[in-house]
Amino acid sequence: MRILLTTTSYQDTPGDHHALLAAQGFEIHRERGPLPESRMLELAGEFDAFLCGDDEITRAVLDKSLPRLRVISKYGIGLDKIDVAACTEKKLPVLFTPGVNHTTVAEHTFCLLLALVRNLVDSANAVRNGQWKRVTGHEIWNKTIGIVGLGRIGQEVAKRALAFGMKVHGLDPYWPEAFATEHGIQRHEKIETMLPHLDVLSLHANLSESTRHLVNAERLKLTKPELLVINTSRAELVHMADMIAGLDAGTIGGYATDVLDEEPPPPSHPLLQHPKALITPHIGSRTYESVPRQAMRATLNLVNYLKGEKDVIQANKW
Repeated sequence: MRILLTTTSYQDTPGDHHALLAAQGFEIHRERGPLPESRMLELAGEFDAFLCGDDEITRAVLDKSLPRLRVISKYGIGLDKIDVAACTEKKLPVLFTPGVNHTTVAEHTFCLLLALVRNLVDSANAVRNGQWKRVTGHEIWNKTIGIVGLGRIGQEVAKRALAFGMKVHGLDPYWPEAFATEHGIQRHEKIETMLPHLDVLSLHANLSESTRHLVNAERLKLTKPELLVINTSRAELVHMADMIAGLDAGTIGGYATDVLDEEPPPPSHPLLQHPKALITPHIGSRTYESVPRQAMRATLNLVNYLKGEKDVIQANKW
C-alpha cells in the first residue's frame, strides 16, 4: 500500500499521528507540498491513497491516478484544490477534517487584526534595528466587524470580537440563528448591505464560484474610508488587482492575509512590498495544538477507510 504524503504541517509537527501512520506498514512517499498539477501528474498512478494538503488534484490527475487510487484524505477542510465533482463522478471518496482548527484560525485572525491596527510589525522591526519609531495606532473597541462565513471559525471570531467590545455583523447563506440571536449578530443577506457599516471585514467563507472575487472594485466602492480586510480563508475571495488599487488609493486602510493566490509567492508579487499589507505564510492553523488534531483526524480517516471501518468523515457522497 503506497501513500503520497504532501502536507508539510503534518510532517514537521510532533504528535501521535506519526506513530499511527508508521504502525500501518504503508510505504510512504513524502513530498513538500502544496504541489502543482504538473508535479501531481508526474506522481499520479503510483499510489493507493493521497494524504494531502492544498495540492492541485485536478480531473487530469485523477484520470492518471485511477484505478489504483482508492481514497483522498485531506489534511484540513478546504477542498477547492480538489476536483470533488470529478471524484464523486468516479466514486472516489474525499475525506476531510472539519471541526479541528477553528480556535487556532480565529486566534490568528485577531493576531493579524491587532498587528494591523497597532502597526506592530513595523514598530517591532524598527526597535530591533535601533530605531525608537513610535507610530500611533487605533483601538478596535467599539468598531464594527463584518464576518463573511459564520461556520465554526467565523463563530469563534465573532465571540472574540464581542469580547473586545466590537459590534458584529454577519453574512452566511446557512445562517446560525441560535448562535446569532444569543450573541446579537446583525444579519445581512448580501455583502453589499453589510460593507457600508464596517470598519473591519473578516473573510471565513469557502471558495466557490459564488464567492470567488467576493471582494472586488465595485463592492469596495461601498465601504467606509480606510476599511481593514482580514483574510484567513482563501486568497481568491479577494480580487487581488482591485485590492491593490484600493490600498494604493487609500480607500482601503490595510489588507492582512494568511493566504496568497500563489504560495510561496514569487519575489515580484505586488502585495509583498506594499506598505499597507501584512502577510503571514499560511500558518493560521499551524500550532502545536491544532496540527496534531488535524493530522490525527486525517490519519484516522485514511486508516479507517482502508480498513473498512465507519469512523471516517467524508465530504462527497453518491
